[in-house]
Amino acid sequence: MRNLFFLIFLFLFSSCKEETLPKPKAYLSLEYQKKSYQNLSLKRPYTFRVSKNTIVIDEPNNWLKIKYPDLKASIDITYRPVANNLKELLTEAEKLVFKHTVKAEQIIPKDFVNPQKRVYGSLYEITGNAASHIQFHVTDSTKNFIKGSLYFYAKPNYDSILPAVTYIKEDILHLVETLEWKKK
Repeated sequence: MRNLFFLIFLFLFSSCKEETLPKPKAYLSLEYQKKSYQNLSLKRPYTFRVSKNTIVIDEPNNWLKIKYPDLKASIDITYRPVANNLKELLTEAEKLVFKHTVKAEQIIPKDFVNPQKRVYGSLYEITGNAASHIQFHVTDSTKNFIKGSLYFYAKPNYDSILPAVTYIKEDILHLVETLEWKKK
């Protein structure tokens, strides 16, 4: 009788536990606006097409800030004239890229060469929890040099912002492909 009471007692208390199930996989449901571009409206020594979903902010010295308000991100563009200092400008741009190696998992380079438009440069995709996930520079190698960096206004969490990085990367590639230098 005692064993039967013990079995009933054990059965009652062990069957009352909730069964633990693994959580189902969840995916972010992010929706991005359809791509549409317009010519840069500001007077600069360069021109390119920029996404209509951005706000272009005029900065001194022919610099720009292209803001993505919905994504809390911006592309910061700096312009420098080339005056027998191309090697220095390229070295400086690459130093800024490789400052991110502390937090970066990988830095993936991609080169651009368009001799018809005199556009030569590199794009660096930085994976991991770095401060900037894309950096690029382009030049005509004689008069003009542009450097750009993608920044998010949030603590870096690469897995969370990867879809936004991919979305903005398309705009950066379009920017470089449509870049033209203005003749003085």
